[in-house]
Amino acid sequence: MLITLFGLHRTLNYNTIQYNTMNRYIVLSIIYTICCLSCTNSQQAKFLSEDFSAFAEGQLLEFATNDFTWNVDEGNAEITQKKSKFSPQSIRIYGGQNRSVTVTPNKDIGNHELLTFWAERWTRREPFKFRIFGYSNDKWKELYNADEEIDTGNFPSFVEVPLNGISYSKYKLTCSSPENTGMFIDEFKIFNDAPKKLDSISVRHVEVPLLKRNENTPVLQVQVYTSGTVGSLDLNELKVDFSGTTNIKDLDIVRLFYTDSNPGFKDGVLISESNEVIEVMKLKGKQSLKNGVNNFWIFVKLSDLADLGNIVDISCDWTNVDGKEIKPKRSNPEGISRMGIALRKHKDDNVDTYRIPGLATTNDGTLIAVYDIRRNNGTDLQEDIDIGMNRSTDGGKTWEPMEVIMDMEEWGGLPNDQNGIGDPAILVDRQTNTILVAAVWAHGHPGKRNWWASGQGMTPRETSQFMLVKSDNNGLTWSEEINITKQIKDPAWHLLLQGPGKGITLKDGTLVFPAQFKDENEMPHSTIIWSKDNGNTWHIGVGARENTTEAQVIERNDGTLMLNMRDNRNRTDSSETNGRSVYVTGDLGKSWKKHSTSRTNILQESTCQASLIKEDFIVNGKMQTLVLFSNPNTKKGRHHLSVKVSFDDGETWDLSKMLLLDEGAGRGYSCMTKIDDNTVGILYEGSQADMTFQLLSIADIVGK
Repeated sequence: MLITLFGLHRTLNYNTIQYNTMNRYIVLSIIYTICCLSCTNSQQAKFLSEDFSAFAEGQLLEFATNDFTWNVDEGNAEITQKKSKFSPQSIRIYGGQNRSVTVTPNKDIGNHELLTFWAERWTRREPFKFRIFGYSNDKWKELYNADEEIDTGNFPSFVEVPLNGISYSKYKLTCSSPENTGMFIDEFKIFNDAPKKLDSISVRHVEVPLLKRNENTPVLQVQVYTSGTVGSLDLNELKVDFSGTTNIKDLDIVRLFYTDSNPGFKDGVLISESNEVIEVMKLKGKQSLKNGVNNFWIFVKLSDLADLGNIVDISCDWTNVDGKEIKPKRSNPEGISRMGIALRKHKDDNVDTYRIPGLATTNDGTLIAVYDIRRNNGTDLQEDIDIGMNRSTDGGKTWEPMEVIMDMEEWGGLPNDQNGIGDPAILVDRQTNTILVAAVWAHGHPGKRNWWASGQGMTPRETSQFMLVKSDNNGLTWSEEINITKQIKDPAWHLLLQGPGKGITLKDGTLVFPAQFKDENEMPHSTIIWSKDNGNTWHIGVGARENTTEAQVIERNDGTLMLNMRDNRNRTDSSETNGRSVYVTGDLGKSWKKHSTSRTNILQESTCQASLIKEDFIVNGKMQTLVLFSNPNTKKGRHHLSVKVSFDDGETWDLSKMLLLDEGAGRGYSCMTKIDDNTVGILYEGSQADMTFQLLSIADIVGK
């Protein structure tokens, strides 16, 4: 189940989390079904509800479900799958003047006390008006003026309209907004005047990493569902069990927050806090429950001394509601949270955003992490962007401070924000232990995306440059930038750059970086560059497949190279499976052959970078060669960052062994490296930090 974290995946704080559409809908649908099992006739119904899942997609004229009949004048509204809060689709009221939808209740549930729904405004342009009317005694009455209430962005507005016991025979929703805009509505409900009662409580483990350097990380979501509007109902206490945790001293603080009906963590109210964490503890704090869904979140702060190899095992065994102890239902069985470190966070060292991870292990075990330092904002080149680096000499448990290893400064008389360098890829020459980092340098064209602004030619003023830096002492010092553009770029191409991610050293010592270029027609292609003289001279292959970018490469057992590529068709072409493109070469990129796993559901994606490595690990007591793949395991969005394993050189993938690291939404890029025979390290853009680092046990990936 997914947590979608705060738009730009900033480090978690007290007002940042929102949650997955489909899986929230599944949970709420189950709860709603439980609530309605006893509703054998209209008089027994607790409320009326519409989630629009039964409607056919397209323009809406008239549609009836068990609870409501919807009437719409032609051209006023549609059912759409473009946006939804919980269900797969919602209703969109079109832009224009006085577009209206009329809703007629089909059941008698007694006096109407409350009307609620989720809404999203689909424009920031004015004018915008939204009103709600009720029909009674042969006339319409304005019930609610929501002109200022409805906001933009992922159904942020929860509308509650008091009905004061009046059962209106019809309701009308009217919107006026600029043409081609409008608004969305989902989860439309009307509640009666029944006494408030508890219907169900469920607990869900939140599958995100627990990070050192973060003040708060969610570990459990507790949903309390009530019906009725009369009287009060209070949650007073939760019991939390950490019995399976490796070391209880790893936990500094446990907090309980309340976000009422908001399924995301925004404007949460602190209910309880304890810095004396024990294996079994009670979080006390009285909170009045609203009609419908009430969301509570248990958050944990790790100790600075927490061991990244440890786990936190947490459960909520019972709750206290109005003096009664109630055992919640468990929505998912897993209760283990794996640890990590927020290696780079939003605003660390006064930097706005860190992006594009690269990670490698030197011959003596030193870890080198590289990434974009996006100083002013999170946008791609062209901007003031440098390449940053961190070292770890203890297998990733601790990290040295950030250093800047690539900075084009004010080259050519232009300021830093017109000499950005980014999208790093890292490679360790296994023969010499030299570390190479590749990056693309953009010169000029302020305010424009380098992807489109870079042109044909060879000079920095014409086209972006392919740059390298080297370190011969495990990353302690670095060379000046080395420009290899003239060695590998075709002047007709508009752009040439690396992976990003990492490169490899072949068995014969050849160095290989994945690369990408935009040809004379500005069509992107993935390929490789390679060097047989330890990085002094470089050569480039032909494009493996058009409209692919951001590839990663491994050497297979037979000496061929497998190129695993982001496929941009996933954005627009529904006729093909949303998967990675996978091609193989036996001649260093002079020719390519499509692999059987290419564009299949096995390695599904939503158009994002991914990581691919091949290493030897101990599996069930024996050394075995594994291919590991990490990416957001979804066809839509960038969430559910997962690791998959292949036991046969990438021919097939055992999805039963997939390890979910982070269900939350981030930017989704990742890079893996072998730490030792039992452990892999991963650096990724997660939901909890710009750069999340974790140590993963091979046993957890492949099963024990």
